[in-house]
Amino acid sequence: MIWPFNHFKKSRVTPHRTIEAIYGMIVTQARDPLFYRDLGVPDTVDGRFDLLVLHLWLALRRLRAIEAASALSQALFDRFCNDLDDNLREMGVGDLTVPKRMKAFAEAFYGRAAAYDLALDAGEEPLARALCKNILNGEGIENARRLARYAKAVAASLTGQHEAALLAGSWKFPSPTGPDT
Repeated sequence: MIWPFNHFKKSRVTPHRTIEAIYGMIVTQARDPLFYRDLGVPDTVDGRFDLLVLHLWLALRRLRAIEAASALSQALFDRFCNDLDDNLREMGVGDLTVPKRMKAFAEAFYGRAAAYDLALDAGEEPLARALCKNILNGEGIENARRLARYAKAVAASLTGQHEAALLAGSWKFPSPTGPDT
């Protein structure tokens, strides 16, 4: 599925603090040391990017089911893009190279989101294979299965949240080492 995000459209509906709160939760969760220590995610720029994408995808997947969340979804995706742009510049990537790298990041996000959507709908093992390929560099299927169980738990947790809580950013991700992972 293609996600209809327009990176250049500015949201005037969603409060900035809500976007920052949700994006902050996504970044904080993606940085949880348990992913790297216990689930085998490489503690590299790519590994961190892939976990950020996973958590952003989980949040956006839930938000797209809420009719009133389109502005929030767009603003959240825009925040992600701005964060990537800022990080590239902080790492010393030149002004002429940033747009090319941003295009590659967008392609990576959309590709992973489409793969994860199909895999989550197909079951735990297809999701584990997709996560193994994209996050674990094709190694560690047992860790990928644990990561798939975690992703399914997050999806279920977000589905169980009231729409108002999701729109206000007043929810939390479950622990990466819950009872099922």
